[in-house]
Amino acid sequence: MLIWEDKMRTWLTIAAAGILAVASAGAQAGEITVLSGMGSYSGIRDLAASFQKLTGHKVNAVFETQLNQKLNANAPADVVAAGPDQMDDLVKIGKVVPGTDTPFTVAPLGIAVKVGAPKPDISTVDAFKAAMLSAKSIGYSRGCSGTHAAEIIAKLGIGDQTKAKTKLTGGGPVAEYVAKGDFEIGIQQNNVLVGVPGSEFVGALPASIDKPCPFSVGVLKISTQPILARAFITFAVSREAGPILRQSHLEPVKL
Repeated sequence: MLIWEDKMRTWLTIAAAGILAVASAGAQAGEITVLSGMGSYSGIRDLAASFQKLTGHKVNAVFETQLNQKLNANAPADVVAAGPDQMDDLVKIGKVVPGTDTPFTVAPLGIAVKVGAPKPDISTVDAFKAAMLSAKSIGYSRGCSGTHAAEIIAKLGIGDQTKAKTKLTGGGPVAEYVAKGDFEIGIQQNNVLVGVPGSEFVGALPASIDKPCPFSVGVLKISTQPILARAFITFAVSREAGPILRQSHLEPVKL
């Protein structure tokens, strides 16, 4: 996490003061595309809309289920949002401009249940623990949120008791599996759980045990609008971005 925070400090230090001015309404209108996987898409989508309204430049926020394949195929784009490990790999293989990979948000975890099902109490650590023990089945993904959910449950000392009733999804929002009745309680990022038809978002995990998933943004080397791409990243880590991310059930990075 320290390395991740250092990257953000570095970006904020080197970000040119004139970038946002160059990208503002006084400059000729441009257009950029921002690629994102499921984990950070809600934040990218809402930041893109706000940046476009603020500057007059068009921002296409694109949700990609096969992000690596798109990047390997050099699909036209300017910015990518990904987890920090994936971003490090993209820098190493020459897809992302070194020094532009910037932490911008973290995604807290929560739970969802099927529409009409009783909503368990998860307001405290003890209540969450009891809910996990009494649940008939628990499901989470194979990505960051699933890894973190397993770590949280193990740290609470109930890993062995819940192992037999825990299922991993094959991809897509966990809440979709909850809606189909594949398992009783689904754990994933709040921003991914909210608004899935057939399921109900119960709430966030207690902050004291939560382990949010981090995400970064970076400028793609194939970008044809690198100044505008950098301006978008500057906006994504600005003070103005905080309320926008929170509306998306995400949190801005705190140093």
